Amino acid sequence: MARHIYSCPLRWSDMDAFGHVNNVVFLRYLEEARIDFMFRLAPGDGSPSFSGGSVVARHEIDYVRPLVHRHAPVTVESWVTKIGAASLTIAYEIKDPDQVYVRASTIVVPYDLAAERPRRITAEEKFFLQQYLAEEPAAA
Repeated sequence: MARHIYSCPLRWSDMDAFGHVNNVVFLRYLEEARIDFMFRLAPGDGSPSFSGGSVVARHEIDYVRPLVHRHAPVTVESWVTKIGAASLTIAYEIKDPDQVYVRASTIVVPYDLAAERPRRITAEEKFFLQQYLAEEPAAA
């Protein structure tokens, strides 16, 4: 099983009054990693996979440890924990090699923007996602 690795820079504007990354900003980090995973790493060569849009149906996030500002980026690892007929679940860890700051998951629903309704996951998308499919990690 592969994991998608995304390097996310910390911006000074990400910090709150206490000098650590604001809780809401972590959702932006997850979004950036998810977009990179689904749209940049998705099948290429003119494939329409994942290009029709998607919506977030649910986020779950556990804040494990505060992340303070620094110049080095943080790593967002992501993988797929569930593939349904019309949804998928992506799990994440925002981390350094020796420290996890956040564990999270997102339920994503592929969406047909023209028809304004959810759509099913295509065979091509499912094939791509299965390369990243794993069991949920054990809670720490």
